[in-house]
Amino acid sequence: MDHLSDVLSAISHPSRRAIIGRLSKGPARFLDVAEPFDTALNAVTKHLKVLERAGLIEKKKQGREVMISLRAEPLRAAAEWVHEYERFWNERLDEFALHFRNRKGKN
Repeated sequence: MDHLSDVLSAISHPSRRAIIGRLSKGPARFLDVAEPFDTALNAVTKHLKVLERAGLIEKKKQGREVMISLRAEPLRAAAEWVHEYERFWNERLDEFALHFRNRKGKN
């Protein structure tokens, strides 16, 4: 559960989700990842460290550039965890709909 907590914490921030979205299109240089954000490069570096700690990104040095790639596998655990609750809510919503169909039929 500890790794799941790291992943959920990492994806909880909109900037980190935006970084994941960017990297889902392919590896990128640090400056390319940082470009759309209206923040200091230091803030982007901190977001990248959180993503790296969660195992969601990988950095590789290529010459003087640092290339950042998405590692989407850890998102699978988060998706599976959320899916369990999706089933729960779907069942509750089905019961809710049935209740109102039955009630409508009595009128």
